[in-house]
Amino acid sequence: MLKKKWMAILCMIGTIALVGCQGKTAEEKKLEQQIQESEREVGEIKKPVNFEQQTEPVVVEIVDPSTKAIIHTISPKEMDYERDVQSYTKQIEQIAKELARGNEQTAGYDKRMILDKLDDQGKVMEGSPLIVLKESELVERILEASATGGKVELPLYITESGYSFEDIPYLEEVVVASYTTYFGTTDIGRNKNIELSAEAINNVIVGSGDNFSFNTVVGPRDEANGYQPAPEIINKKVVMGIGGGICQTSSTLFNAVDQILVKFVERHHHSLDVGYVPKGRDATVSYGGLDFRFQNTSDVPFLIKANYSKNSLTVEIRTAEKYVEILKKS
Repeated sequence: MLKKKWMAILCMIGTIALVGCQGKTAEEKKLEQQIQESEREVGEIKKPVNFEQQTEPVVVEIVDPSTKAIIHTISPKEMDYERDVQSYTKQIEQIAKELARGNEQTAGYDKRMILDKLDDQGKVMEGSPLIVLKESELVERILEASATGGKVELPLYITESGYSFEDIPYLEEVVVASYTTYFGTTDIGRNKNIELSAEAINNVIVGSGDNFSFNTVVGPRDEANGYQPAPEIINKKVVMGIGGGICQTSSTLFNAVDQILVKFVERHHHSLDVGYVPKGRDATVSYGGLDFRFQNTSDVPFLIKANYSKNSLTVEIRTAEKYVEILKKS
């Protein structure tokens, strides 16, 4: 467009030159005005651009892959990315750790699996999958984006329970393992705690590869959930505490699952011997602290049955008849 305009002006100049040195006509004045305007336009085009002022600051936005919401924004420049990469990396590692595991203010993305369970009618009460935020992968993604900026999605890995719904009707067919412990009938509070915790683990489905956490399955042992004061062992002393007695449930469960193919992830002993299982065969627990955890390392699912009576607790491990030999220890 500008080129055409200059060509028109040049043509007009040529025409005027032929006329000679006469007084300025209206057409000449118009031509001068057009030349001045064109010179201004060219000047604007040639004017240097200050790119520093127009460059947006580099930011890295961390995005939740399920909601697409931006959950955290990082400014590499403010965190000395260019000057000290090592220090910057440590800061990014801390951010990844808090996003995965949480802090005092917010919960992290990591979630233990809540196993499915059968209700009284044999219908599945669905739990929730295992969710793991891969911290090292998140750090790598952020470092890659730190030079130019951009969006980084959280690397979340979700694992569902390792069983098929087709197995459910057959999981009670065979008792693969069983263990019974006994208690007196006079301590009503303690017995109630055993009953409640036994009810919590009863009919839990443990699929292939699944991790069982006693604290996750049973939940808080407090008055709001019906638990009562009873004697419990803490630091080699017998004291009264809400939920005392539930360690008999966790210990009975341990002795039952120890007969099948599982890997013990976490187990602790009491600071004093207990009378309901042989020495060294206990599994003490404390909500928010010590836990009893194991993983089903077989290729088949099994069902936990907990039968409470007035003076005993029996934990059974059941599965489909076709899975018995696979589940048993060789």
